[in-house]
Amino acid sequence: MRTTSTVAKKAEKSASPKAALWIAALSLGYLLLSYILIGFKADQLLLVVLFTSLYYLSPITRKFALGFTIFMVFWVLYDYMKAFPNYWFNEVHIKDLYEAEKAIFGVVVDGVRLTPNEYWQLHHYTLLDVLSGIFYLSWVPVPMGFAAFLFFRNRTQFTYFSLTFLLVNLLGFVAYYLYPAAPPWYVQLHGFEFIPKTPGNMAGLARFDAFFQIDLFRGMYAKGSNVFAAMPSLHSAYPLIVLYYGIKNRLKVARVVFAVIAAGIWFAAVYTSHHYILDVLFGILFAATSIALFNCLMARRGPTYRAVQRFIKAIE
Repeated sequence: MRTTSTVAKKAEKSASPKAALWIAALSLGYLLLSYILIGFKADQLLLVVLFTSLYYLSPITRKFALGFTIFMVFWVLYDYMKAFPNYWFNEVHIKDLYEAEKAIFGVVVDGVRLTPNEYWQLHHYTLLDVLSGIFYLSWVPVPMGFAAFLFFRNRTQFTYFSLTFLLVNLLGFVAYYLYPAAPPWYVQLHGFEFIPKTPGNMAGLARFDAFFQIDLFRGMYAKGSNVFAAMPSLHSAYPLIVLYYGIKNRLKVARVVFAVIAAGIWFAAVYTSHHYILDVLFGILFAATSIALFNCLMARRGPTYRAVQRFIKAIE
């Protein structure tokens, strides 16, 4: 006679028909909605295939796929921003942000006051070009790699980190629609005139591509969801969240590495003219706010806390 534990193990090894139907329906719905809103892209099909494959491969990959749905939500929302440009809803801030940056952080060179971006545009160096490119390439792999590490080390910390990451993005996306803002390179190329549907630009990162004779950043920025989403800099927010959870999990060597990466990304954002110092500071502020808000929600042990605990139990 089969024991209860044997039955439970067999059930765990195979996905239920109900789950299979849900996955099929959600996958088809996602692909159809994506086609309607922004057109079909290979990335969308890859996301569906990757999730489905992991879900059916084994019990552990199934839990891994379920855990990383948090990051999938972020990716889908980011992608769908292309369908609803933020400049449809509010005026784009170009000159006022530029003038504020110059007034607060301006550098006087030969009697002329420049923004830090303009200063670095005139004084760039090959070593800094290469280092900036390396740091900027880490903005997605480091959080994702750290999340994968936490998944196999501590599912609770994995979930807390992932949800904090999602929260800072949600707050950032709201800010993008409330305060559309042009990046420094936009002013360098187009002045203060607002030009809808302006394509993304590599700005100072073009020097990294040129040095290695590749088209890495060109391809990346061609897929950007919105040029006028510079404030706050979420590039600057992510490494602070990684650093916080590195410290929280007592990862001695890793937290030093994370601190260097954070400082490197913050510098690179300004050096390459992708963000003003103000953008970086607000990115750091949004990260700190997201950490504090999520910790507050967990400390209250209300409905949000209970929902999070159910999610953790589902992937353990």
